[in-house]
Amino acid sequence: MKKTAVRHAALTLEPALGNTTTADGGAYDEAVRAVREGELDADEAASQLIGRMTDQEILGLLDGDSPRLLLPFIPILLDRVPFVAGAVSRLGIPGVRFSDGGRGVVIGACTAFPVTIARAATWDPSLEERVGIAIGLETRARGANYSASVCVNLLRHPAWGRAQECYGEDPVLTGRMGAALTRGVRVNTMACVKHFALNSMENERFEVDVAVDEHSLHEVYLPHFKAVVDAGADSVMSSYNRVRGEYMDVNRALLTDVLRHEWGFTGFVSSDWVFGTHDAVVSLEAGMDVEMPLRLLRARELPVALRNGDFARATVLQSAHRILRTCVQHAATREPSVPSRAVIASAAHRALAHEVATESIVLLKNEVVGAAPLLPLAPGTRHIAMIGRLAGRANLGDHGSSRVRPPSTVSALQGLREALPGVRITTTNGRDERRAAELAATPETAIIVVGLDQHDEGESVVTGGVDVGVLGRSFDSGPLRRLIIGFAHLASRFVRGGDRSSLNLRPSDERLIKAVVAANPRTVVVIISGSAILGETWQDRVPALLLAWYGGMEGGRALASVLTGNEEPGGRLPFVLPTDAAHLPFFDSAAKSVVYDDRWGQRMLDGEGHRPAFPFGFGLGYATIEHRLLGHTFNNTGGHADVLVTNRSHRKGSTVIQIYAADVSLRRPVAQLLGFQKVTLQPGAETTVGVVLDAGPTLQRDPTTRRWSPRPGEWALLAGQHSPNSWENAVCLRRTEGSTHEEGASDCRPA
Repeated sequence: MKKTAVRHAALTLEPALGNTTTADGGAYDEAVRAVREGELDADEAASQLIGRMTDQEILGLLDGDSPRLLLPFIPILLDRVPFVAGAVSRLGIPGVRFSDGGRGVVIGACTAFPVTIARAATWDPSLEERVGIAIGLETRARGANYSASVCVNLLRHPAWGRAQECYGEDPVLTGRMGAALTRGVRVNTMACVKHFALNSMENERFEVDVAVDEHSLHEVYLPHFKAVVDAGADSVMSSYNRVRGEYMDVNRALLTDVLRHEWGFTGFVSSDWVFGTHDAVVSLEAGMDVEMPLRLLRARELPVALRNGDFARATVLQSAHRILRTCVQHAATREPSVPSRAVIASAAHRALAHEVATESIVLLKNEVVGAAPLLPLAPGTRHIAMIGRLAGRANLGDHGSSRVRPPSTVSALQGLREALPGVRITTTNGRDERRAAELAATPETAIIVVGLDQHDEGESVVTGGVDVGVLGRSFDSGPLRRLIIGFAHLASRFVRGGDRSSLNLRPSDERLIKAVVAANPRTVVVIISGSAILGETWQDRVPALLLAWYGGMEGGRALASVLTGNEEPGGRLPFVLPTDAAHLPFFDSAAKSVVYDDRWGQRMLDGEGHRPAFPFGFGLGYATIEHRLLGHTFNNTGGHADVLVTNRSHRKGSTVIQIYAADVSLRRPVAQLLGFQKVTLQPGAETTVGVVLDAGPTLQRDPTTRRWSPRPGEWALLAGQHSPNSWENAVCLRRTEGSTHEEGASDCRPA
């Protein structure tokens, strides 16, 4: 489908600035060179390019370049080529060349890292930044310049089908990890953060309307987006859902008033794909710059609307300028040469994937069986049973838009066989529970690998709430619209993925665990999943329990290194594991409207007085590490805490020091994470660790003045290795520039 020629009254453009003698085909490269060498800034360069463009070319910046006839082929093309928007070959403008990639680049065979929530479990922003660098490098090598790899939607409920694509339930953890990935990706490509905003359910993501009060919106659900914007995000992707009655592409209050005016974002906003644009003109006026990935609403409607004077020409130029300025600025600050494809799934990137997977594995239980804890596996072990339908499978996560197809994968079974070449390993898929129990009875240790896969959770590509009017006027109403929506509703019943209907394992997996543990008390259970799995019916029988996530292409080797003790289980929970799903917010995957407040996850359990099975931030190691808060400084912009950390073990170990605050005047104080720092110590070593503190969770925003001030209350501070069960040993949180006095929490008074 050819672009519609724009032959109406010409756009009013400023005269081109600077040197215009370069041949048109090199205009973009010349603009980039001029910015790189300081002859122009990116704004001036964008204006020069716009001054050379035709009306048709300018409007062409505002949507994808591919015709709408390609819609059925998006799943096929997504893993083969970048999707391009706004390319102008006459001027050498490459356009926005899109690749997805929350766990690696989706184009071709690339490195598959552990899913985002697994990387959140590392609690290590420096490691996440290295992942971002690798993803950005492989993105460029595949011919793209724009990576939608940064997903910072909060995990409000673990049944969310795309939980694996987020950083968990906490705004501070999410903000720091998302900012780190952004910094890393931007070394090589433009970084896009998604999905803005309040997108945390899957089955009705196209239609659900989220009601939220000012406190929850600005102090809970948006701070991590601002953190990523402050880290330099080049682009923001708007979400499908509505917020306070308005779809996000037309939500001026968030896209312009908050994102641009309050936060100072200068990049461009793109829509979520196909069904993320609801009005060509209103979305442009609201601040959504690019309709992705095809020529749908805007290609049909903008030329006519502009000719009829339905909106200002300046609105077109404003978005065009944002897009070109961002692209030129990015290109001018990056190495001009495209990396060789040899970097893709290189030895270095595979090693990084292994390191991340190891650091993400959370050891939840490790009881003494006999004379020692069950893990790591005892030296001299000669026979192991590995059981379960997931033991021998490459299980990398959902099969939606973030799917990565690596050149090779390592299953849990293969990883253990490689790590223990002299050990006999017997295996069965566990479908026959009696046979599995018999097989497990003889070996020294039994290892069960169970959990979820792409059929249980993930992106649901086909759902019932699709607005098919984007396909053309014949779909706005009438029999075609009813037919295709009816088909979507029918297909949504059979498509894999989507929101989870239960937080438990499959019943067959639970029966398998009980049968094997009864046959062999030395049983390790390994859970594969993208969020919380409740185990109240079986986990008290299991001496050792590991959460290994969707561990990426090297996940099997990483798991084996932890089981054998060659590596420390470095992960800590990025969400709480409750004892009962009723302790979490009500979740209806078919809801057309929802209310989001400030209570979910660990915060909800704290506020209602429920003890978790495993608290937010929890994770065991093989070493015994102690800590003590030495002192802190704190004010309304942040602070710093010093913590003495000591390894009391005879082996190297790691921990994550976590600093929490709470209003201890409340009958049930609600813990707020302020900062964290991962530390690794040699045997017997002791060190002082500095932890940067975020003031945000202790502040409140005035909706009228948009100014932030301290939240009332008697605030106390506590250093821990997970969300605290008690505030008895907390110290007062004083907002001063100097050191604070260490009164007990009971002595705290408002600063």
